[in-house]
Amino acid sequence: MLKVRIIPTLLYRDFGLVKGERFDSQRAVGSALQAVKVYNLRGVDELMFLDVTATRQDREPDFALIDELADDCFMPLTVGGGIRSVDHARRLLEVGADKVAVGTGVVECEGLVEAIASRFGAQCVVAVIDVRRDDDGRASAWIRSGTSATGLDPVELAVQVERAGAGEILLQSIERDGTMIGYDLDMIASVSDAVSVPVIASGGAGTYEHMVEALGSGASALAAGAIYHFTQQTPMEAKSAIAAAGYPVRR
Repeated sequence: MLKVRIIPTLLYRDFGLVKGERFDSQRAVGSALQAVKVYNLRGVDELMFLDVTATRQDREPDFALIDELADDCFMPLTVGGGIRSVDHARRLLEVGADKVAVGTGVVECEGLVEAIASRFGAQCVVAVIDVRRDDDGRASAWIRSGTSATGLDPVELAVQVERAGAGEILLQSIERDGTMIGYDLDMIASVSDAVSVPVIASGGAGTYEHMVEALGSGASALAAGAIYHFTQQTPMEAKSAIAAAGYPVRR
C-alpha cells in the first residue's frame, strides 16, 4: 500500500495567502514564504500552492514568485493557477515546481493535460476537479475558482483526465471548503472507484478523524488548509492519528 501523503494547501491571492469558506477566500493568513519555511519544519510530505485569482484575471502564473518560494521549499511543490499551455507548465517546472495542477485548463484548453503529460510525464500532472452540489445533491464540476459551472459530471471528468494522462486528481469540494465539517465522502468514493490514479481529497478537513474517513472512502492523499491555519492541529499529529488507524505514513 502506498504511504498516505499529508499536503497542506496554500491559497494565494494577489499579494499574500488567504483562506475563507466555500472558495470565498478573503481572510488574509500571512506570507507565502513564511508558510513555506514553517512547513519545512513540520514534516509535511508535499505542499500545494494554488493561485486562486490567476485564471479569473486571465494572467499567467507568477513565475518569479514560484522561483523565490522553491528556493526555500525542501519538499515536493505542486503549483496551480493560470496554467493554460505546455509552456506555462515548462516554465513552472524550470523555476522549481515538481508538479503542476491544472483545473480550468482541463475544460477550456483541449488536449492540455495530454500535452503536458506527454512532454514531462504523468507524474507531474495533477488534474484539479472542483465540485459543487445543487440543492438536490447532484454534483457537477466548476471552473475558474468555483465561479463558472461546466455541467460536467465529476466522475466522468475524472475518467477523462486519467485517460488523458493525469497522474493524480485533486478533488475539491466547494461547499465544504474552509468549513471543517468533513470531506465529501460520497464524492471521494465515487471518483476513487472510477479511476486508478491517486485521488487527493480536499475541502472540509476539521479533525484527524475526518482524514481517516476520507482514506476509508478511497482517498490516497489528504490536502487541507483551514485545519492548520485556524486550529492547533498539525500535520505531524495528523500522521500519528492516521498511522494509529492502520494506514502507512512517511515518518
